[in-house]
Amino acid sequence: MADEQIGEHGRVDCSVLMPVLNEEAHIVASVGAMRKQRFDGQLEFLVIDGGSRDRTREILARLAHEDPRIRVLENPRRITSSGLNVGLRHARGRWVARMDAHTQYPDDYLALGVQRLAGADTRWVSGPPIAVGRGRVSRAVALALRTPLGRGGSRKWAAARDAAGQEYELDSGVFAGVWERETLLEYGGWDEQWLRNQDSEMAGRFLGRGERLICIPAMAAEYVARDSLPSLGRQYLQYGEYREKTAVRHPHTMRRSHLLAPGIVVTLAAAVGGFGLVRRAARAGVGVYLAALAGAGARATRDTDRLEEAALVPAVLAVMHVAYGVGSFRGAVRYGPPLAAIARVLGFAPAPDRRAADAGGVDAPSLREGSIAPAPIPASSPA
Repeated sequence: MADEQIGEHGRVDCSVLMPVLNEEAHIVASVGAMRKQRFDGQLEFLVIDGGSRDRTREILARLAHEDPRIRVLENPRRITSSGLNVGLRHARGRWVARMDAHTQYPDDYLALGVQRLAGADTRWVSGPPIAVGRGRVSRAVALALRTPLGRGGSRKWAAARDAAGQEYELDSGVFAGVWERETLLEYGGWDEQWLRNQDSEMAGRFLGRGERLICIPAMAAEYVARDSLPSLGRQYLQYGEYREKTAVRHPHTMRRSHLLAPGIVVTLAAAVGGFGLVRRAARAGVGVYLAALAGAGARATRDTDRLEEAALVPAVLAVMHVAYGVGSFRGAVRYGPPLAAIARVLGFAPAPDRRAADAGGVDAPSLREGSIAPAPIPASSPA
């Protein structure tokens, strides 16, 4: 591992990890935002490429030439969690932050995170994710995430952002963050069995040991929502699948809201294939659900003057719910049903001991392997 904190450019105080794959549309803006960070100390930016086939590597070559703080590393396993572990192994800073290539962070993101870590009552500091749109469907997704039927965490984060700006504690989902490097190594890094929800799985380990996860509204980061319904569906299919896997390992991380989407899928299936009273009850439930979707679309008109985008909100929510629900069942088949988590959420069983729930080893081969050479950078520069 990169134990030395003195590099050829001097001491490194904070290492920023950015896993990328085919990010030519966002990489310039994302790296530019990183370079604008107001931080009292030496930064290094580790961009870990998963084998991009677009112009990402070419653009990175130019950026690294302009700024020697940028280092480009190779992620042969191509998934986000392995890329983060590659970056963590090469990180030289005392502090480590994760930043995503399609996300814009405030200029004082790192400074606020490191300052809060000095409080000694938390070892993970993050900011809320705020969805923004680029294009009609993408903007509709961002609108959907602001409605009561949108993702629960988004509503909580948005409420905190609009309130007094006070920090608050997270008890399940979390978005990236800032840590001490030794803390991440102590917890074993990111588990590479998680293609999605890798931060939430690691948060389960932190919570399992009684750690506090602090979210600071001033660290809010804007990410670009998916720009097509099929892409959104694939994303939420994986969210649902890996949410189940996380709940199997960490039962204390499941919330009642996680059961909504699977319940909708069951209701839709019963409305089509059920019999008698079950079918009639399911159809009544579908009617209520459709009315709720229509209400969400009407509510979305308060947040935009583009009515065609607000009109897409019901379809966006339906895709999110159905895909997440189907993904949940797929996850239950692949990894086993999270019975302990469901029983706890429904009140049929006492809350499990969080420390006992922190079972299972962390699969992080990219963190343990020997030296990884920097990714080969094309000699040519982009036009």
